[in-house]
Amino acid sequence: MDIGNVSINTHSSIRIEGSVVLRFDPFQLEGAPHDADVILVTHEHFDHFSPDDIRAVAKPETDYVVPRGMEDQVLALGVPGEHVLALTPGETCDVRGVRVRAVPAYNLNKRFHPRDNGWVGYVATLDGVRYYVAGDTDDLPENHDLGCDVALVPVGGTYTMTAAEAAAFVNALQPRVAVPTHYGEVAGGPGDGAAFAALLDPDIACKLLV
Repeated sequence: MDIGNVSINTHSSIRIEGSVVLRFDPFQLEGAPHDADVILVTHEHFDHFSPDDIRAVAKPETDYVVPRGMEDQVLALGVPGEHVLALTPGETCDVRGVRVRAVPAYNLNKRFHPRDNGWVGYVATLDGVRYYVAGDTDDLPENHDLGCDVALVPVGGTYTMTAAEAAAFVNALQPRVAVPTHYGEVAGGPGDGAAFAALLDPDIACKLLV
């Protein structure tokens, strides 16, 4: 499966281009491309919700999808309220022809991402392809059957899954393609992506984009 339309400028800052451009958690961007039709934020930590980077990719007509409870932080950027959609885990919305489903993202045995915060990952169906952007999460059994074609999952440990834990999760999920994220910058080392790839089911293609 070709995922040449998917890029990561660093960490968990993901761009997916199709009939529209999706930007997930823009962070540490060079320049100001102002190319996002939809900006999706997984949670409020600085490496996922970066106001300067959001301004760099936003256009006047950009729509925003955020976890419920983050609406005021986006409105404080000067975004009109009609462009802000807030979701809790399990909720869906349609924006710019993209079906977006919020899914749980939290830590099981770490304090960094409490379940009660309601932070999320997303399954975004763009041009018939289901992209799962996990956000900062551990291996959650309730996500094993979420269904996706491409899974972008954190592998850096400390705040999220380790490479081994992420590989076990993706092997249960069985996407067509897996992409490791969230390593080599804020957490994890440069070899975590390769370690993750080595542990995947051979039927799952792995792309290293960081």
